[in-house]
Amino acid sequence: MSYQLMATKRAVKGPKTRLQGLVPAVVYGTGKDSLSISVNYAEFSKLYKAAGEASLIDLSLDGQNEGKVLVQDIQYNPVNDKILHVDLRRIDMTKPMKATVELRFVGEAPIIKASGGTLVASLQAVEVECLPKDLVSHLDIDLSCLTTYEDVIKVKNLVLPSGITIHSPHSEALVAKAMRALTEEEIKAMEAATEPVDLSKIEVAGKKKEEAEEATAEGAPAKAEEKSSSAKATEDKKEKK
Repeated sequence: MSYQLMATKRAVKGPKTRLQGLVPAVVYGTGKDSLSISVNYAEFSKLYKAAGEASLIDLSLDGQNEGKVLVQDIQYNPVNDKILHVDLRRIDMTKPMKATVELRFVGEAPIIKASGGTLVASLQAVEVECLPKDLVSHLDIDLSCLTTYEDVIKVKNLVLPSGITIHSPHSEALVAKAMRALTEEEIKAMEAATEPVDLSKIEVAGKKKEEAEEATAEGAPAKAEEKSSSAKATEDKKEKK
């Protein structure tokens, strides 16, 4: 599937661009100068939802073909999650490239269907290396091989289209496995281990400790006074003698 993005050169800063319903962006790479551009917010959002970060996009800049690009990075507003800025990377169709490709899990693990449990997915994407013409938007991961809880899918087990190799993570990295459902005893044990602390008991214990410390502090002067009186009485007896 092909994707096309219309853009215009930008001379104003980001805030003014956003007020016009546009997204400020920059396009760079392949030894050419970086260009400040703007794209329509609604059009880009729709395209990105379909294309993602691993689909080549034909960039049209002021009506002229700018070549193939990839969405390299997107900055979002942390409050409303709206797009603030986009980085587009030019692609040289004659040279190998690296890109992040999404993993999509297909089907259902037989062991989970038969005995229950949960699918544990350790990876959601991998970094691949290939020529631009061989790039795919995602990789399908068939879960039918998970017939027992001991079965695992590792990076080295992934079926890759021709021309694509995985750059990272390493071949032994875990992709997915099935985990059996917890028993009632295991759930109860987990709940017991995470029982909330009784603050009232801590408070009572704290008060008792505080009272004991106060009693000790109060008793110390009294003992000192008693000792002083005893010493004085001894001195008086010596004087009488």
